[in-house]
Amino acid sequence: MARARAYAAGLAAVAALAGCETGVTRSPVPQPRPVAAPAPAPAPQSAASLELQRYYTAVQNDLLARGLLRTDGGGPDTPYDADDLVENFIAIAFYDEYQRGSGTALRGQGQTGRLSRWSAPVRIGVEFGASVPEADRAHDRKAIAGYADRLARVTGHSIGMGGRPNFHVFVAGEDDRAFFLDRLAEIAPRMSASEMESFRNLPRSIYCLVVAFSGGLAPQTYTQAVALIRAEHPDLVRLSCIHEEIAQGLGLANDSPYARPSIFNDDDEFALLTSHDEMLLRMLYDPRLKTGMSAEAARPVARIVARELLGAEL
Repeated sequence: MARARAYAAGLAAVAALAGCETGVTRSPVPQPRPVAAPAPAPAPQSAASLELQRYYTAVQNDLLARGLLRTDGGGPDTPYDADDLVENFIAIAFYDEYQRGSGTALRGQGQTGRLSRWSAPVRIGVEFGASVPEADRAHDRKAIAGYADRLARVTGHSIGMGGRPNFHVFVAGEDDRAFFLDRLAEIAPRMSASEMESFRNLPRSIYCLVVAFSGGLAPQTYTQAVALIRAEHPDLVRLSCIHEEIAQGLGLANDSPYARPSIFNDDDEFALLTSHDEMLLRMLYDPRLKTGMSAEAARPVARIVARELLGAEL
C-alpha cells in the first residue's frame, strides 16, 4: 500500500513539472475526501460461548491449583527408562484414542495394529472463527509456527507453515460452529458421517480434537488432518490443546495412563510436549520403523531406538 502511494505521488510530481515547462500553473481544486464507513461492530458473544469460557477458565484454575498442567517437562520425580519408552510408544502409536463408526467418536482402545504416519511434507494452515480477536490470532499463529519448527527438528520430517495446507488447524468458538462445519465439508469431503458428527456435537468434556486421514491405497499413510481448538479456552489449556492435537495428528494417536512425563495421558499432569514425548516422536519417524508395521514387528526395532536415545546398552 505504501509503495502504491509513493508511485502515485511520483506521477503527480512529474505532471506538475511538465506543467511548469509549458507555462501551465493552475492549482488543483481540492476534492472532498469520502467519509469511511464505520467498521461493523463485532457480534456479541453468545450465552453458550460465555458459559464455555467460564467453565474452561474454572477447569484451568482448578488444574493449576492441584499442581497439574506442568510446563517443566518433567524431572527427577518422573523417571523413565528405555523399557518404559518402548511400552509407551507401542501403546500410543499402535492404538487409536477414538473408536469410530457408531454415530459418534468414542474414547476407546481400538487397536489399529499398524504404524501410521506422514510420508509427504506436513503443511499446517490455521483458520480462525470470526469470534476470535485479532490479538489472539496473532498469538496463536506465533505459537503454532514455533511448535511446527520444533516438531520438524524432533522428527526430522518436513513440517511447517505456508504452502498448500494438508494439516488444517481451526481455532473457533461456539459462535463459529456454522463457519467451521461449512469449511470442514469443503476441505474434508471424505470425512465419514460419524466423524463429522463428532465435530458437530463435541461435548465440553473434550477440549479439542484432531482427525487424520489416509490415502485409499496406503491406509497407514496420512495425507490430511483436521484439528479443532476451542476459542473459549484460556491461555495454557489453549496452548496445551495445540501441542497435543498436532502431535497426535502426526501419528501418536492414543493416550496411555502409564506414559509419564507426557501429554499423551488423560491425567492433565503436563500441559506441553515433554522430552519423553519428543523421544516418542523421534521413534515414530525413525526410518528403521516402517509405515504399516505391526506392533509385534516394531517392538524389537523400537527397543533398539529407545536404548540409543537414552544412551543405554543395546
